[in-house]
Amino acid sequence: MAKLYFYYSSMNAGKSTMLLQINHNYMERGMRPLVFTSCHDDRSGEGVIVSRIGLSHEANIFKENTNLYEEVIDLGHESIDCLLIDEAQFLTRNQVQQLSLIVDQLNISVMSFGLRTDFQGKLFEGSKFLLAIADNLKEIKNICHCGKKATMILRFDEQGLVITEGEQIVIGGEERYVSVCRKHFYEKCTGII
Repeated sequence: MAKLYFYYSSMNAGKSTMLLQINHNYMERGMRPLVFTSCHDDRSGEGVIVSRIGLSHEANIFKENTNLYEEVIDLGHESIDCLLIDEAQFLTRNQVQQLSLIVDQLNISVMSFGLRTDFQGKLFEGSKFLLAIADNLKEIKNICHCGKKATMILRFDEQGLVITEGEQIVIGGEERYVSVCRKHFYEKCTGII
């Protein structure tokens, strides 16, 4: 039975690595996974998913106006064994509903991977609606510099000062963001010396 999964965490917990491993497992068994990533993250090139440990794979791109249900139909849904979505926090409410249609009407499992909250502790639109309607929620654990579970994200500037205001979507990695526990989020403590 097909299901809609949402794997969520703070940054640098291994979401993309997990997605790429699942993709590899399906392909190794002669099955056809269909992979999508957001147009927002083009740090390694457009339509490429790259993990911090060096794994990578090409992916289809979704934008705010992409109809994922129609994309899956157009790409031959009869031969697709699963749909893998990276950067799922950037999905719109409509796209999350489209994912549920892919599961419920096309009987294709969807595994989505993304951040739960932004640098201000606010839910992303895609995450909000995945948390609301996904069949299966799975937290991927990460660790704060103090050793506690990291559930929050701090954004910082070139001088290491924490930024608390600004646009929700600013793409970056370890040079701009750090995952921390709730205590260090409210204390604005990055743990970076």
